[in-house]
Amino acid sequence: MSPAELTPERRLRRLELVITRRLDGLLHGSYLGLLPGVGSEAAGSREYQPGEDEVRRMDWAVTARTTTPHVRTVDADRELATWVLADATASMDFGTGDLEKRELTVAAVAAVGFLTAGAGNRLGTHLLHPDGVRRFPARSGRTHLLGILRALLAAPRSEASGDPGFPDALTQLNRRTARRGLVVVVSDFLDGLDEDGLGRGAPAWEQPLRRLAARHQVLAVHVVDPRELELPDVGVLTVVDPETGQRREVATAARALRERYAAAAQQQQATIAGALRRAGAAHLILRTDRDWVADIVRHVYAQRRLGRAAHRPISTGGATA
Repeated sequence: MSPAELTPERRLRRLELVITRRLDGLLHGSYLGLLPGVGSEAAGSREYQPGEDEVRRMDWAVTARTTTPHVRTVDADRELATWVLADATASMDFGTGDLEKRELTVAAVAAVGFLTAGAGNRLGTHLLHPDGVRRFPARSGRTHLLGILRALLAAPRSEASGDPGFPDALTQLNRRTARRGLVVVVSDFLDGLDEDGLGRGAPAWEQPLRRLAARHQVLAVHVVDPRELELPDVGVLTVVDPETGQRREVATAARALRERYAAAAQQQQATIAGALRRAGAAHLILRTDRDWVADIVRHVYAQRRLGRAAHRPISTGGATA
């Protein structure tokens, strides 16, 4: 039985089992590495541990006073406040792989929620859908998380234009998250590109995301479907823009057309990746035709390798710095 044929409760139960048995097992229940860094709210100092602590976190005032190296500690080491912006607008109601982009969004939000669950940790969500933005306050507990996931599964679908703006949703999220924490944005990031959709200029959401990243640690979960990257040769194909409802007949047998499509898609994806990088967000790509659990695990391990590299001493001609 496919996931789409299951009731919402059974789908959520299956999803929770996948995360707790497979994903959480592979990552040993640690959210560290899902996003870069460990927080920024000052909470005191402790003695420096060589090989474990970053020199840039050194608390020089305490070190000078005690003559023993100390590093600053932050609240996020013990208590995590996570905010999620989940995109459930019309362009997410599409998928030619194992999942629709919306279903993959649910999986990503569930992974973040279950992986960051713990004593004192809280999760808040802004759900962007065709009727507006639905907000869930930051709370802890499995019941709260399941309520968010049910709302995401039940979010209304729309093929017409009029979806609320993704850039505006980012701005609203920034205004409503006073305390520094972790922000996870799950979207295809197609809203806010140039009118032709190729993204030759800076996306409209880049500046709002940059402002978010100036106050929070930000992870951009980029949801992609393979048909957004290349066009198959299937004869005459009717394509529909989910954001506007516009329809068009495309002769996919033309090789030149498929090549132009692939080149334009590559440019679009490069624009999105570049904007996320400039905004200071970590970038995690999840595809509807790939193992999303494996992709999350690879991302976490890559972040941990970066963290370990930051701890290594820098060689300077036989000496270390």
